[in-house]
Amino acid sequence: MRSYIVFLLLISIKAASRAFCRVRLEWVRDVDEPWSGLRVLALLNHTSLFEPVLLSIVPNRVLWQLAAHGVVPIADKTLARPLVGRLFRLIASEVLPVTRERDDTWTEVLEQVRDPEALIILCPEGRMKRPTGLDRSGNPMTVRGGIADILASLPGGGLFIAYSGGLHHIQAPGERFPRPFQPAWVGAEVLDIGTYRDRLAAWYGADSFKGGVIEDLTRRRDAYCRRFARRAASHRGEARPADSPSVAEFS
Repeated sequence: MRSYIVFLLLISIKAASRAFCRVRLEWVRDVDEPWSGLRVLALLNHTSLFEPVLLSIVPNRVLWQLAAHGVVPIADKTLARPLVGRLFRLIASEVLPVTRERDDTWTEVLEQVRDPEALIILCPEGRMKRPTGLDRSGNPMTVRGGIADILASLPGGGLFIAYSGGLHHIQAPGERFPRPFQPAWVGAEVLDIGTYRDRLAAWYGADSFKGGVIEDLTRRRDAYCRRFARRAASHRGEARPADSPSVAEFS
């Protein structure tokens, strides 16, 4: 029963998002059947609690996969919010509160990942970027090592990486009301987890896999998220962010 309730909610969010926000998806490179065989959905450049609007680009069959087998780790502080927390608890089959420590909450996430049908969705940075470009504590945004733990636990499948151009123009953290009918850009690519893991191990060494994942995803984020932020800003008639270094190609 829960799967059907979650699926109806996701479909409703998707429909509302298409009316509320014009989201454009661009593929970094062509992939045959990009939505098949996915095990991890990772969103880089986490900027707003309004990121569920990005569900407008997700096929219904993937929404059903989330409803039936989705695993979503979310900060315990977010789930503790009266309204937002209740909504986020219904966006997947298993929504798990996690702290910023490597404690039992993260162990529970890794236990759920072992389900061969699980589809994990997460923000590898683990916190939201403020309009300053820093996190809430004033620190630079970095990719955390949790996604490396997940990739190391999976035998294979697809890693879908979404590169958000940012949603501060819709609602930045701390703002009370959103600004509807704004465009949003997101880039995406799909990597084979086994191939990606092997190439990173060959490049960085088997003992440095986690550091390799962090460095690689940081490079990809800085290159691709900046690209789509520039396109979104140009569409809105704003000054475009400066170019960033190119990304290392591991796919």
